[in-house]
Amino acid sequence: MARLIMILRRFGQALPTLVGIIVVTFLLTRALPGDPAAYFAGAAADAESIEEVRVMLGLDRSLPEQFWIYLGDLAQGDLGMSISTGQPVLTEILTRLPASLELTLTGLLIAVVIALPLGILAATRPGSWVDHLCRLIVTAGVSLPIFFTGLFLVYIFYYLAGWAPSPLGRLDIFFLPPPHVTGFYTIDALLAGDVETFQAALAQLALPALTLAIFALAPLARMTRASMLQVLSSDFVRTARANGLPPGQVLSTYAFPNALLPILTTLGMVFSFLLGANVLVEKVFAWPGIGSFAIEALIVSDYAAVQGFVLAMALLFVGLNLAIDIAYTVIDPRVSLDA
Repeated sequence: MARLIMILRRFGQALPTLVGIIVVTFLLTRALPGDPAAYFAGAAADAESIEEVRVMLGLDRSLPEQFWIYLGDLAQGDLGMSISTGQPVLTEILTRLPASLELTLTGLLIAVVIALPLGILAATRPGSWVDHLCRLIVTAGVSLPIFFTGLFLVYIFYYLAGWAPSPLGRLDIFFLPPPHVTGFYTIDALLAGDVETFQAALAQLALPALTLAIFALAPLARMTRASMLQVLSSDFVRTARANGLPPGQVLSTYAFPNALLPILTTLGMVFSFLLGANVLVEKVFAWPGIGSFAIEALIVSDYAAVQGFVLAMALLFVGLNLAIDIAYTVIDPRVSLDA
């Protein structure tokens, strides 16, 4: 019951943030250069035709009227029509979001599998080659722009070595998408028992996910190392060692659980960063996700699409922060639900 109250309270605290995002996004999209009515009417349209389109799109109304209409549509779950694709924005988001989430979660999983053991080893062996390797990876991850990393991996593994498939979307042209269940091609292919499609989807996913993983490795490995160093110097760890407990038990039972909270916080921040970095990675690898949809909408001043994208990202961030709050109370019951 207390956890349910905490969840409702967190949602209540997030409402002013969501309202502010809706208002600011609405105003900023109207400040974008370009005229969506002119784009929709076509290059050969005259001024009269453009004005007719502007009336049809409701752009002839005042800003307060447009905002009031937008709020009314939003309350009914209607995010508007995308002028760049001709489809409802909600349909576009629901269609493209699984592609972005599959890419982001896979990259994050690779980063976690590498960064946590690396950070722990670096903390338990300060000054060793593992510690220096950890610092090198952290420096490289921070220094390399994510689009450069993606292009470099394409050049090495696709152009030179020929190991990777062409970086053109989620699936090779010789394969059909698996039956839709989750929207994640790898999972849907496994559920359908289609091993060949799973391998093809995994091959397409490998390079963009590795690009995101390299970007996420640096903060995760650095925070794991710093948090473990702090915990390993604590009195209770020294007491456990003095009592003759095996080093593995000291790490798994005493050190790592107490170092997990700051790592979890960093993990949430990294996930948020990866959702933003998806925009560049999706353009490099022609990945049909929500980031590429947002870029195309910005180019043509597609107000409804941009507003829908920002609102979807805001809801994801709110949900992520809520999940982290809940995980805090599960990992460490001493964390107050009212904090």
